[in-house]
Amino acid sequence: MHAAVKSRLGTRGRPMQSRAAILRAAVREFSEQGLSGARTDAIARSAKVNKALLYYYFQDKGALYGAVLDEVFGGLLASVDAALSQRLPPGQKILAYVGAHFDYIAGHPLYPRIVQNEMMQARRGHSPHFDRIVRNYFQPVFMKVANVLQEGMSSGEFRHIDPQHFVPSMIAVIAFYFNSTHVTRLVTGEDPLSPDRLSARRAAVLDFISAALFRPDHVLHKSSKGVRA
Repeated sequence: MHAAVKSRLGTRGRPMQSRAAILRAAVREFSEQGLSGARTDAIARSAKVNKALLYYYFQDKGALYGAVLDEVFGGLLASVDAALSQRLPPGQKILAYVGAHFDYIAGHPLYPRIVQNEMMQARRGHSPHFDRIVRNYFQPVFMKVANVLQEGMSSGEFRHIDPQHFVPSMIAVIAFYFNSTHVTRLVTGEDPLSPDRLSARRAAVLDFISAALFRPDHVLHKSSKGVRA
């Protein structure tokens, strides 16, 4: 009896692996070329699949781009949700969230450009995905973070702030660094994504948000237990 022949990547016999390879290649292509400039033949070639298989999993380039957005934002939601689900006091929980959000972006260096491009598409009214992204990812994160902020204000750990302003400001402090690495490299002459600079930036972000949020007698040290996600 002949041994079973393993199905190869690029065939329908390994759907999870083939789909994951296509998504990885699509992340790189969309981050470098944007939606309009991305080419499905380049994605298929990079993923080592044929275009017919790519279209078997994704109806067209728009559907593939939507799946990439779900990959990007779904991963972020899972990471921050794990931090926000911990049984911690509000102060430690909010810093755990900040650390998890920062670490997720730092661990996926191609994602910030995709997010930035999608924001620009949405601002021009050209994104068919943005309402879904807001509903499935932005709103759940906002509500969970806002609830932690309300708990911290009620317990006296946090200053009185308006979550509708503080949450986007906090996210800007976390994320903007990764959208401006080219400028930072030119200004400082250093690699902003090197391990040392990322570690220093992470500590600075935690310190900045702590100073803006905590009452003076409740400030936590940035290396407090529960901060590292």
